[in-house]
Amino acid sequence: MDFKKTHPRFKLNGNNFQTKHELLEYADQFSSSVKAFLEDWFNDDAFVIVQTSGSTGKPKPIKLQKDHMINSAKATGEFFSLKENTTALLCMSSEYIAGKMMLVRAMVLGWNIDVVEPVSNPLKGVDKNYDFSAMVPMQLQNSLKELHKVKSLIVGGGVVSETLKQQISDVQTKVYATYGMTETITHIAVKKLNHFNTVPAFYKILPNVDISVDSRGCLIINASKVAKDLVVTNDVVQLVSENEFEWLGRYDNVINSGGIKLHPEKIEHKLSKVIQNRFFVAGITDELLGEKLVLIIEDKKGEINVEKMLNVISKNKGLTKYEIPKEVFLVEKFIETETKKIQRSKTLDLIIK
Repeated sequence: MDFKKTHPRFKLNGNNFQTKHELLEYADQFSSSVKAFLEDWFNDDAFVIVQTSGSTGKPKPIKLQKDHMINSAKATGEFFSLKENTTALLCMSSEYIAGKMMLVRAMVLGWNIDVVEPVSNPLKGVDKNYDFSAMVPMQLQNSLKELHKVKSLIVGGGVVSETLKQQISDVQTKVYATYGMTETITHIAVKKLNHFNTVPAFYKILPNVDISVDSRGCLIINASKVAKDLVVTNDVVQLVSENEFEWLGRYDNVINSGGIKLHPEKIEHKLSKVIQNRFFVAGITDELLGEKLVLIIEDKKGEINVEKMLNVISKNKGLTKYEIPKEVFLVEKFIETETKKIQRSKTLDLIIK
């Protein structure tokens, strides 16, 4: 597909466009970030420059090939059977890859896409139903009462808590967690969060993706249609089959406490059943253990009693003795990236200093 052309069925906010100039003039009326991306998309370069989110390191600009972005859009359309005339809602910022790719999918596949502000409750006041949308966990949490307006929803940019999974277990909407990164042009795998055929559900790769693991047990992605080189991640996984995997956590987050390797994400999964606030676990330097496991909870209202919290956690039978935090810290507000992902290391610095 010529990236300077759009699918003849493509509509933006219900409007058809005969030329790219009409589209750019219209975008200029309601969103500077949408217009800026469309200008980049229609220029003569074979690539666009996008910023990584910065959740696992310093944000950096990277080049993404436009033909790779088109291939990614087609893979999503094939996986979810989203053909032309699909109705879609863009409620994420188009300054980042997730929002940009919603626009690319619409232009490539011929969707009718509406754009709303990337607020925490994007379905509030929306009087239409949609076939497809993408949200971050916070938006999903705040849209539960109106989630019926979306048939299929992908959720990225953070982990969906156990409490939220329970809340969506009986909703009509099909909800999927996504696995991917800017370098792979958003998701290369998705996992069902409800409407299960079997439990548990694992991440299933999209078309034209191959996976393997390195000596650390970290995922290697071979997806030549969306990334020129192999993508070696720091995500520890367990391969379930040639096209499915279970995500265990970040290799660079692993805590070595007294010779026992602890995966924070696995512990957080267990703790999410008893902690309602945002939280994470981490390792801090300890003379005896090398690193000790600590729990950091966001406590905006100052209502959490640390002693009671530790008591509740110690009674959680799902935790091994090594997975019980040695100490609990309360932070009024977590430090976040612009896309609302928790910056663990910077938040941890608030405690250690």
